[in-house]
Amino acid sequence: MSLVAAAERRDKRPEGPGNAGSTGSTGSTGSTGSAQGPLIGPGERLALNSMGSFEWDLGAGTMDMDEAGMAVFDLEGEEFDHTPDSLGLRIPVDDAARLRDTVQGVLDGGEETYGQYFTVQRRDGRDQWTHTQGRVLRDDEGRPVRIVGIVRDATAELAHLTVLRKLESARAQQATIVQRTTEALSRAVTVDDVTATLTGAGALERLGVDGMALGLVEGGHIKIIALSGESLEILSERKFTRLDGTLPLSQAVLSRKARFVTSLTELAGEFPLLADYLSRIQYDAAAYLPLIAQAEAIGGLVLFYRRRTDFSPEERNLCLGLAGIVAQSLQRALLFDQEREFATMLQAAMLPRRIPEITGGEIAVRYHSAWSGREVGGDWYDVIALPRDRVGIVVGDVQGHDTHAAAIMGQLRIALRAYAGEGHPPSTVLARASRFLAELDTERFATCMYAQVDLETGGVRAVRAGHLGPLIRHTDGRTGWPNVRGGLPLGLATVFEQEEFPETRLDLVPGETLVLCTDGLVEEPGTAITQGMDALAHAVRSGPQEAGALADHLSDRLWERWGSGDDVALLVLRRAPDPGTHRAPRIHQYVHQADPEGLSEARYALRQALRDWGMPELADDVELAAGELLVNALLHTDGGAVLTMEVLPEPVRRIRLWVKDRSSVWPRRRTPGEAATTGRGLLLVDALATHWGVESRGDGKAVWCEFSAAGSAARSAP
Repeated sequence: MSLVAAAERRDKRPEGPGNAGSTGSTGSTGSTGSAQGPLIGPGERLALNSMGSFEWDLGAGTMDMDEAGMAVFDLEGEEFDHTPDSLGLRIPVDDAARLRDTVQGVLDGGEETYGQYFTVQRRDGRDQWTHTQGRVLRDDEGRPVRIVGIVRDATAELAHLTVLRKLESARAQQATIVQRTTEALSRAVTVDDVTATLTGAGALERLGVDGMALGLVEGGHIKIIALSGESLEILSERKFTRLDGTLPLSQAVLSRKARFVTSLTELAGEFPLLADYLSRIQYDAAAYLPLIAQAEAIGGLVLFYRRRTDFSPEERNLCLGLAGIVAQSLQRALLFDQEREFATMLQAAMLPRRIPEITGGEIAVRYHSAWSGREVGGDWYDVIALPRDRVGIVVGDVQGHDTHAAAIMGQLRIALRAYAGEGHPPSTVLARASRFLAELDTERFATCMYAQVDLETGGVRAVRAGHLGPLIRHTDGRTGWPNVRGGLPLGLATVFEQEEFPETRLDLVPGETLVLCTDGLVEEPGTAITQGMDALAHAVRSGPQEAGALADHLSDRLWERWGSGDDVALLVLRRAPDPGTHRAPRIHQYVHQADPEGLSEARYALRQALRDWGMPELADDVELAAGELLVNALLHTDGGAVLTMEVLPEPVRRIRLWVKDRSSVWPRRRTPGEAATTGRGLLLVDALATHWGVESRGDGKAVWCEFSAAGSAARSAP
């Protein structure tokens, strides 16, 4: 009876060829798991001609093996001395050590079976995969005494398994390509987004190709909109080609059939127009794929490969799948771009087509659409010519980012323009605009900032409805956010019956700049709005003087913030500077209430100007008088003060200082007692200046004083 039959008699339970177990280390050659069952399964009996058996006496250290087993090990009779060590003639050292560890682990662990793959080096130099299975026989006390088992040639088995694993790996790779491409293109909204996804970093690797060209059908032509891959830039010379079938891509689009090419040389012979280009690109194969969406050919996709000689059915299906994904993404992007173009045209029609020219200043406007949605929203700006050479400036924001918001914006802008043009005060203009919005069939509200500006006097009457106030850049470069009182947003103010929009009076001195904007310029998700306001103020301080150049500067510096997804309306108004003449120069400065820095800057500006004008000896007197007049205006009036200093060359060259405020109450000179702490300001001015006085100026007054170089020299004489 053979050892195989003896092993089968000991255990009648059936077992498949891959179920024999092992408790040892598998290593790189692999091993089966631990199991119970016979040594030979039904499938193994079919290959008995490549399978032999053995019996190993553990006590004596001898091993008997039949002729089939000797053939598996490629051993001659004289080469086998009936010891396990003689098998090492054909087994590599590493495999032998691994097999020995497996057997020893089973013996020490008290287990019954083991299995192990290893290599046999045959006489002809071929490496043969071999598999052994053994059963450990123990005595009544559990001590191992013998091992019976089989050995078999497993080369064909593992070769088949390797092929299956390669196919499985290829399918997994193809599934990964489709998944990654679908995921990447799912975030593409516009055609530019699609091309960026297909040509960006890692895109070719994600597609599993070495090069790519993408074209769209436009009016009987194919327009190449994306190229990616080494040496493919030369194809941009044929960016536009006729859709007439004379080129492989147009042929694929017209026939709606994919074409897989494994020899670009043969392709060049078929399409002479492309021969020169194909000879210069460094690829071996290509797939020309039509892009079909809703039964319409919208473009074509070319995938280029290196070191490829054929396309398997799975690879062809992968290419067709990628073409389908790209086609759907492109169709969605084309529809979105069409809707965006329509919405953008609608929004542009709602905004003013031109800005009226103004006297005494300059105005610049900029608009930026949101990057998300249809890129249309409710932000707007306007410049309105008003009676008596005044100008009205507006920025506003209707709630929402859609065509409805744009439509509401257009109606509200026109209504506000009409109310302002009728000559109503700013508070009335916003109250009527709020009532108008509340009467529309909408639940939207709007924020707004509106100001009437008299560029001749510099007077500004500002109101706001739930909107960000203005930013002012002074002539010395400082910036500030004046406290402009406000009311509720337009529409809500009427609903809550609070149509009160208090006015705030500001002064814009010659050379100063007023900046109005919507919150998209300063608000960014996840950060406080004060950070955006600080960033805007810094950009204004560091920007150029001219209104247009400053608007461009703000656009460039704050473009990343505009990427937050909100619309932005920006309006920059600069009052023309008034430097006087060479013989009679002039400076202006505005000082806000409770602004110690402004007082300090004003004193410094006066001293610097007198030095530049060649009269530094007047600096102490002028600075002291200016300080007294400014403090008096800031303490006893409701608002800031405008400081002006000029040179009067006739009849004698002298300095005149003006401090203008909005109070109609004239100052009076008092005679304070010895213990009084106030009331000496005008006494000081009277003592320092050669002349001083008070004049009415519009809705306020101006206190002035003059200084002459001769008078200063006389007072300083001993």
